[in-house]
Amino acid sequence: MITKINVLQVIPKLGYGGAETGCYDIAHFLTENDCGSHIITSGGELLKFVKKNKVRVTRLPVHSKNPLLIIFNALALVVYIILFKINIVHARSRAPAWSCYLACLLTNRVFVTTFHGTYNFRSKLKKFYNSIMLRAKLTIAGSNFIFTHINENYSEYLTKAKKLRVIFRGINVDYYHQKNISMLKQEKLKQEWGLSSNKFTILLPGRLTYWKGQEKFIESLNILVEDYNITNFQAIILGSDQGRKVYSKKLINLVERYNLNKKIRFISHCKEMPLAYSLADVVVSASIEPEAFGRVSVEAQSMGKPIVASNIGGSKETIVNKKTGFLYKHDDPRELAKNLNTVIQLSPDELKNMGNEGRKNITKKFDVETMCQSNLKEYRRLIKN
Repeated sequence: MITKINVLQVIPKLGYGGAETGCYDIAHFLTENDCGSHIITSGGELLKFVKKNKVRVTRLPVHSKNPLLIIFNALALVVYIILFKINIVHARSRAPAWSCYLACLLTNRVFVTTFHGTYNFRSKLKKFYNSIMLRAKLTIAGSNFIFTHINENYSEYLTKAKKLRVIFRGINVDYYHQKNISMLKQEKLKQEWGLSSNKFTILLPGRLTYWKGQEKFIESLNILVEDYNITNFQAIILGSDQGRKVYSKKLINLVERYNLNKKIRFISHCKEMPLAYSLADVVVSASIEPEAFGRVSVEAQSMGKPIVASNIGGSKETIVNKKTGFLYKHDDPRELAKNLNTVIQLSPDELKNMGNEGRKNITKKFDVETMCQSNLKEYRRLIKN
């Protein structure tokens, strides 16, 4: 008879993305609820924050797509599962999911996956590779958008014996809270970033990659100046190029071409994202491809900031249009400029009210505690059955 649930989460790297922070949050939640908590990963910046006295962390090359390493990882997982009496193996990416699937077959353990992205495919082989995420006893979709994507594209892999469930991703609403912001730190960061206190501040967070929409964002700011004669603003594009030097250079050239050098600042990294959000009057999520969940939209609202986001993917589920923010046509910089102009015209009280509505929206629906409780409930149900 099983007396204690021991959960092993396997993720390629433990960085600061949505999948990684979700893994981190659940790992610590499990220990607070008398469950064994384990993580296997190849590394990552978030590892230094894991409470090692509560969560056991082991490093394996689970980030690799090399078939030989996938088999090696599977065998190593078999040993780990038996040694630490793991009941549930939860995979959070495709390459490690193949290793976890094989290990669970060999050890007769419960296999769980979280479908974190759309995992697009152009060939039958790629679709087969992606299908590993649906070979589990339970597949978790992080949003209704992902749930629909799975049903539309992978229906042949869905059976009655395998459960597909939506569990909304969550964030730490206590961490993303305006009340925690130090005025001293705010002023220091303003100085570091060269920001003015009397200009309307627009923040676009996200790694520098074409589908995050930085080009459309820059075009919209040019339209804001040219068509709406709005000049008293400053914009921050916050995110690393992660080695995409050609793309980052393209963005810089675009800023120069529109003569926006004095209005747009590129910042590669910020250790305290709540602090970055606190400097903004409005936050933008300009993705031109669907976000599986869209953490920026959720974090911004949790910080009490109005959000302007493209009307595709997860943002449609997390934003109450014209109440907590604005949705615009994803590939239309003119509509983005129009919405930014609308926000800029709002009074301080109207901006504050919109921010307050956003905060209420997130604490009600997207608190990390709710996400963790839902995961644990599913784990217990799987063990019981």
